Amino acid sequence: EKLYKCSSCDNSFTTAANLKIHICTLSDNKHKCNACDYNCITASRLKVHMRKHSGERPFKCNECDYSCAAFKDLKIHTRKHSGEKPYKCNECDYSCASSTRLKVHVRKHSGEKPYKCNECDYSCATSSRLKEHKRTHSGEKPYKCNECDYCCATFRDLKVHIRTHTGEKPYKCSQCDYTCKQQGSLKIHFRKHSGEKPYKCKECDYSCATPSRLKVHVQTHSGEKPYKCNECDYS
Repeated sequence: EKLYKCSSCDNSFTTAANLKIHICTLSDNKHKCNACDYNCITASRLKVHMRKHSGERPFKCNECDYSCAAFKDLKIHTRKHSGEKPYKCNECDYSCASSTRLKVHVRKHSGEKPYKCNECDYSCATSSRLKEHKRTHSGEKPYKCNECDYCCATFRDLKVHIRTHTGEKPYKCSQCDYTCKQQGSLKIHFRKHSGEKPYKCKECDYSCATPSRLKVHVQTHSGEKPYKCNECDYS
């Protein structure tokens, strides 16, 4: 029986606690940030949010110099040190340290891409990827190399670029002594061992391991010869 009734609407609840939560969700009872348009149902959440404006990070890791604004974030971070991964995927053997990461991972199986670009038809599984994509429209390149004048749109690309200075090649083939700077390059290389040729020509039965090779092959059908000699009319 639902004994606890809301005085502002027709909803009723089985416990006083659920009624209290419901009352907080009503617009007149939400806690509002005075620095932006954020609002929430509890004062404690607003307190955590306000730290984004103040820069306060009271929760500190005992293992490293990491600090954060919310205790739940510190709890997730400490799992990097302990190796604990309590969230497990039902579709594969993937496991991770937070429910948010698991939710993102599950989209690989479902194909869900809820984040959509308002400039083109691009969509993706995470808000961070959408933010990166939008830089292709704005031209923003906030990540800069300290060794040269290279700059790029994502930290991931900067990390790969820095390896051109350090010579680091962290990705190693398990079948031979090949090493490389990018995971994508290792994936392409491994097709030499597996024989996988996922890129297929629509005009004939040709297939290959990389999109660049397919592009060159397609030119045999179109007759396109984009590479021209500066000394003669050869192309």
